[in-house]
Amino acid sequence: MGQSDSLEQEPMHRIRHIEQLELLPYLGKWLVVASIVAALAGSASAIFLVSLDAATAWREVHRWVLWLLPAAGFGVGLAYHLLGKPVDAGNNLIIDEIHDPRKIVPLRMVPLVLGGTVVSHLFGASVGREGTAVQMGGALADQLTRLLRLEHDDRRILLMTGISAGFSSVFGTPLAGAVFGLEVLAIGRMRYDALFPCVVAAIVADQVCLAWGVHHVHYAIGQIVPVGAWSVLAVVLAGIVFGLAGMAFATAAHELGAFVKRHIAYAPLRPLAGGAAIAVAVWALGAWHYIGLGIPDIVRSFQEPMKPWDFLGKFAFTVASLGTGFKGGEVTPLFYIGATLGNALAPLLHLPFAMLAGIGFVAVFAGAANTPIATTLMAMELFGAGIGPLAAIGCITAYLFSGHTGIYHAQRVGHSKHRRHRMVVPEGLRIADLAHFLRQRREQERG
Repeated sequence: MGQSDSLEQEPMHRIRHIEQLELLPYLGKWLVVASIVAALAGSASAIFLVSLDAATAWREVHRWVLWLLPAAGFGVGLAYHLLGKPVDAGNNLIIDEIHDPRKIVPLRMVPLVLGGTVVSHLFGASVGREGTAVQMGGALADQLTRLLRLEHDDRRILLMTGISAGFSSVFGTPLAGAVFGLEVLAIGRMRYDALFPCVVAAIVADQVCLAWGVHHVHYAIGQIVPVGAWSVLAVVLAGIVFGLAGMAFATAAHELGAFVKRHIAYAPLRPLAGGAAIAVAVWALGAWHYIGLGIPDIVRSFQEPMKPWDFLGKFAFTVASLGTGFKGGEVTPLFYIGATLGNALAPLLHLPFAMLAGIGFVAVFAGAANTPIATTLMAMELFGAGIGPLAAIGCITAYLFSGHTGIYHAQRVGHSKHRRHRMVVPEGLRIADLAHFLRQRREQERG
């Protein structure tokens, strides 16, 4: 019996031994490749952040430049109309290429989205920066595909490292960036074969960006209440509101974009019209703090009570900017919406306003992007590990209550959030196509 057991165990031992040896080339390959991607993405983010700071500072001193926003919008729209049609899908193009690899992302995406976002901020649009960093990271990473002669599976991982590197370096959150590159692709499912490359790319890109002398905003939460029956219930209630806010944002931005495309056929005229509407509204309402990134107001939301309608103001101006074609990201405006909404909810739920502002900061984004794990890690990286348990509750609740919507059209349904949908929604469906699929299903059931 003992001899038989040893004969059975020996092949298994040999297989395991060989498996570990085979991992060494894999680790070496992706350590080098991910580091190259990180160097490119981190440097691009550094240039972008420095340019963005300069544009914001100049606009705040010269407020009259807001009246040129329609012309700036037309210029950005014309540049994309003439040169950028292959890359106009932005983040969704990167996600689609990961799911269904077809052709290398054109390098022109980098200067177009960099210039378009800086111009949008310079003249007063309400847009973010994550989309720009992710697109630059993905496009720069994909240029290595031909050079390294990568197959489809490796190219998918390469693009994921670009997403992680861009996100990490623009926000200074390497762990969140690594997981974001894995989690954003499909609701309820992650690819662990890309975990090591994404972690390396995120960490190195953050360090590269810092090495260029770029500094990120630091937020102080202060008091964090202990985990208890009321604090958990209160954060769940707040998470429901945060999730609904994320869902409303994603839906409104997509609906406005579709409406504008139906009624304005010539693409450069869309941001021109949007810029005119934004400029008039800002001037008439004195809503200067709702344009640009809005970081000063985000910082204030951790320090003092804010106006209860601030989140609505940022919501409206960001939807108007993105829906009419200005370039940039959604995430920093979502941080603003979440932080100010959490600040407003705090007195109603008897929680410290700084703490709930911090949870709202990440939870609205978790709901809008369907990335609860990345946003929980982001909360811990930005605000300290102590907020982790309550931030996780807020982010997961927001994720569940945001429904099967999201700011990224190309995101797939990997695993439905709710049991009822799991029975009818096929895996791999783009969330942009989900509403049409469910409508057809209901019509078939009635017929």
